[in-house]
Amino acid sequence: MRAAVIEELNKPLVVREVPDPDCPPDGAIVRVAANGICRTDWALWAGDFWTGGPQVQAPFVLGHEFAGTIEEVGSEVRGWTSGDRVLFPMNPGEGSCEMCRSGNQHVCDHVASLVPGVSYWGAFAELVMVRFADVNLVAVPESVGFVDVASLACRYMTAFHGIVDQARVRGGEWVAVYGAGGGMGLSAVEIAGATGANVIAVDISDEKLDAARALGATHTVNAAQDEPADAVRTLTGGGAHVSIDAVGIAAACRNSVMSLRTRGRHLQLGHTTRAEKGEVALPIDIMMVKELEVLGAFGMQGQRFGTMLNMIEAGRLNPGRIVSRTVGLDQVSEVLESMESYGPSGVVVIDRF
Repeated sequence: MRAAVIEELNKPLVVREVPDPDCPPDGAIVRVAANGICRTDWALWAGDFWTGGPQVQAPFVLGHEFAGTIEEVGSEVRGWTSGDRVLFPMNPGEGSCEMCRSGNQHVCDHVASLVPGVSYWGAFAELVMVRFADVNLVAVPESVGFVDVASLACRYMTAFHGIVDQARVRGGEWVAVYGAGGGMGLSAVEIAGATGANVIAVDISDEKLDAARALGATHTVNAAQDEPADAVRTLTGGGAHVSIDAVGIAAACRNSVMSLRTRGRHLQLGHTTRAEKGEVALPIDIMMVKELEVLGAFGMQGQRFGTMLNMIEAGRLNPGRIVSRTVGLDQVSEVLESMESYGPSGVVVIDRF
């Protein structure tokens, strides 16, 4: 099969023939139809993940945000057959640990060894192997295109879980989204808007702010021109009910917290980079006095996809609007390189292999 291979970190990928993956008894082989290029891919390729985060060794194939058609299933798999249209949540579970048994397999105790494109060769390729297919795979409706759902397996589902389940956003609330122009940020803007919230998009690019407004942001703040936390507090008459850091840098995280009204909720969706070393200083006294909540979201369990997919089929959500561009395998390197400066708006999807 063809794959885009890391032969050396932080160097252009090499598109070449590699062996097809083997199918494990509990897993499946998926023929990849679409794969989003995520900033996590950039962090792994550039060696710029947070301290203690995952690292990859060349040669390696990235790609954890994919949808496609099942090519083969293992002998132990009961719920899937060849030809099924599926997506694979980027943080799967194995089904038996405490978290999996409680219905939270997206934070499985063993997730570090199970993620395609992070733990083992992924979906910047024609075929990819997945583990524990019965626990993790999600059916893609015939009415939804693969390119449209490519981001569901990572950024979009994480934003959905964070906004709906973790932050419990309600209609009429004010929601600020920091880093609103990236794939995670635009996903958060659209999903928060679909709940009936008033969304304030914060970014440093007018182009990305325009994209956020097109997806439902009612107000925008250019953080390169205005002090963003002050601007959010002014727009909302005292602060947002929920503020989201979708980018993971220290300034965005702190500004998000400072944008909240009393008893507000901060939602962390973005990973830090090597610069933050996994830690961000926060105004802890203000957080205590104002009784602020700090919440995180890391993907979403497969059984929760039904609600999100129903909203997509009903036209309430449209993840395809987040897709800004499609590319072939030979164009992946230029997309990764652009992500050092937070790259293009939205989600870039590989659809030609």
